[in-house]
Amino acid sequence: MHRRLAISPFLLFAFFALFAISCSSSDTVESKKSVDDIYAEAMKLYRGDDWTEALSNFDIIKLQYPASQYADDAQYYVAEISYRRGEFVLAAFNYSSVRRSFPTSELAKPASFKVAQCYEELALPSDRDQEYTKKAINAYMDFQNIYPTDSLALVALEHIRDLRGRLAEGYMLVAEHYTTTGSRKSALIYYDMLIKEYPDTQYYEDALVEKLRIHFGQAKIEDCRATISQYRRTVQTPTRKNEVDQMEKELP
Repeated sequence: MHRRLAISPFLLFAFFALFAISCSSSDTVESKKSVDDIYAEAMKLYRGDDWTEALSNFDIIKLQYPASQYADDAQYYVAEISYRRGEFVLAAFNYSSVRRSFPTSELAKPASFKVAQCYEELALPSDRDQEYTKKAINAYMDFQNIYPTDSLALVALEHIRDLRGRLAEGYMLVAEHYTTTGSRKSALIYYDMLIKEYPDTQYYEDALVEKLRIHFGQAKIEDCRATISQYRRTVQTPTRKNEVDQMEKELP
């Protein structure tokens, strides 16, 4: 007959106490990671496209080490992760936080440019709502104002021109729609808005010529002459000059 081994309550208590101390000690070692270690691990994860784990580490730096040398980097790479995920609204917010919270950081400049890029990614075609197109233009202009001598300011200018062209195209599409449907008065309103607001775009000449056509068809001689005069003064490289010349010849 086998005898059962009796374990005293004291030994059980001692065993569990030692186990708890061991776990606590392990957690303490883990929690004593330096900010340098956390940042290095975060960047390794980021470069390996493990964005979820990288984000967790960057968030630790933001929350627990907000005054460290890596705080601006952590905020910037949080924005980069949002951008690479296609979360452009969130990315714009996080990039803006870099410039707002760390204005002297070397990352403030690229973050400022990236804000504009986020809005440009969100911009819709010219026949749809242009809220983000306008936000992108304003963000690029902000960048130019803050960094006027930077090489990216010239890149920003090109983006502004393209985006302004999109806004002008939107006016042109509406004006053409009204022209097609016989609502010439409404068409003139949009041609005039385009002419006034976007003289630097490729649609400026077309808007003037189409406005002239409407006045010509309505036999508004003085309006025709005023539009022709504006065309000759302001269109630098005319492509529809023959049409304008022909209508001018036919005026009484």
